[in-house]
Amino acid sequence: MSEAGLCAKRNRRRVLTTRQDPTHAVAANTLNRDLTAPESNKKWGGDITYIPTAQGWLYLAVILDLSSRIVVGWSMSANGDEELAESAREMALARRRPEAELLHHSDRGSQYTSREYRLSLEQAGIVVSMSRTGNCWDNAAMESFFGSVKEECVGNPIYASHEEARLAIFTYLEVYYHRIRRHSPLGYVSPLVYEQRTLHQAKQNV
Repeated sequence: MSEAGLCAKRNRRRVLTTRQDPTHAVAANTLNRDLTAPESNKKWGGDITYIPTAQGWLYLAVILDLSSRIVVGWSMSANGDEELAESAREMALARRRPEAELLHHSDRGSQYTSREYRLSLEQAGIVVSMSRTGNCWDNAAMESFFGSVKEECVGNPIYASHEEARLAIFTYLEVYYHRIRRHSPLGYVSPLVYEQRTLHQAKQNV
């Protein structure tokens, strides 16, 4: 490899974003891997990932609508703490104002099992669901979404700063992912187009 001028690609060090607090109560896995939803604002998935930069890790919290795969709430911070998850939750609730009985699924990280986070959801009439311990398949939609972010937005070179990463991720989420990126489960249209079509069909059926 040296003679050919080649070098191996190293995997980045994995960062632990799911830290459980044994003093926090957890919810049952009500979602039970059923990632389908008849319409928007029926099932949400939430999770946190990390983005490498020259300034250190930048954490990204996202809430995804499992029907259209559109991002209804997101937040970025240098700290992967409860405040990060709460900011994404606040954006999602403000943007969507969902009706009662919506299902919110996440892992058992302390950011999601905290009393404030769960109380906010319960006050909005939202049903809380959580993955089983150490089972990534229970939150497969979020794992797939973050895989797309890492592959399509982050790539190999790390960002020079948090600010550079924030701008790139904002552009990816709000411009490319929502409006342009096509999804095979959605009939090869973008999440925004899928939601618009679904809403139009629902009005015609009234």
